[in-house]
Amino acid sequence: MAIRKKPDWALPDSAATPENKFNDRRRLLKAMAVGSIILAAPTVARWGEPSVAPPPPVAPELAAEQAALYPVARNPRYTIERPLTDEEYATTYNNFYEFGSHKRIWRAAQALPISPWQVTIDGMVEKPITIDAHDLIKRMPLEERLYRHRCVEAWAMTVPWSGFPLSALVAFARPLSAAGYLRMETFNNPDVAGGQKQAWYPWPYVEGLTLAEATNELAFIATGIYGLPMPKQNGAPLRLAVPWKYGFKSVKSIVRFHFTDKRPSTFWERLAPSEYGFWANVNPAVPHPRWSQASEKILGTDERVPTRIYNGYGEFVAGLYGGMAHEKLFM
Repeated sequence: MAIRKKPDWALPDSAATPENKFNDRRRLLKAMAVGSIILAAPTVARWGEPSVAPPPPVAPELAAEQAALYPVARNPRYTIERPLTDEEYATTYNNFYEFGSHKRIWRAAQALPISPWQVTIDGMVEKPITIDAHDLIKRMPLEERLYRHRCVEAWAMTVPWSGFPLSALVAFARPLSAAGYLRMETFNNPDVAGGQKQAWYPWPYVEGLTLAEATNELAFIATGIYGLPMPKQNGAPLRLAVPWKYGFKSVKSIVRFHFTDKRPSTFWERLAPSEYGFWANVNPAVPHPRWSQASEKILGTDERVPTRIYNGYGEFVAGLYGGMAHEKLFM
């Protein structure tokens, strides 16, 4: 008799937020006419900082049709061994340099208009297209995945992303055989994103993957979190989630998917090439030039745990990098 053994990073779904909690939230949002609500909630202190009011759970401009897509069914293949990070921590402790370099940018990020949101798919594809993000999302196979997220700054969280495999977008784009890379670009609107007025940054934010990475089963375009549409500060309406890499690879608020035969020059690589490279795979044995990566702090707690190579996802992705000893894969 065959016995299925779970990988070492997987534990029972009991570690995750129950599905009925997401369904209850969905029913509440519908009852309150999604698109104009802001739920009241007690203020809480986070990581020793002053208490702040939580952000709105759903962007006011989202139509009920868009919000009604969530929650989506969870894919049981992707589980986590840690409890989920509390929703308020994950949605109020963010990096989003378009709105500033501090971690409390969620207020400023509410200025970003996300509906309508035009997405261009071009470059080395059979037929370039510009499509509204909501129309694109409706064409994709939506699911929920529980992923760990590891920031290069040595903090970590565990969250339930909603979205679709990046491979589905690649198939939709129909790239030419000569295309070897996918370049992803965020919006550029300094009128609403004050950080983009800082000329020393190479705006817009650009990230890239090889097509082998982009079509790996873990690569994911996240469109929601915690059973709701993606909040603006977390990268609405489309963000990348590649859990084996450091978080700066997970470009937010994408407006362009460009297929090319040239390796993209990415945002942090251009800004500080000695510290941030193209690959950015997680490795506890390779320190950042200014701090160790051997351990990570769990967001919202005082717990520090050992870092794992490829953030614990080596069985999925290690094979992508065979014979590449000449590349700096872990920075």
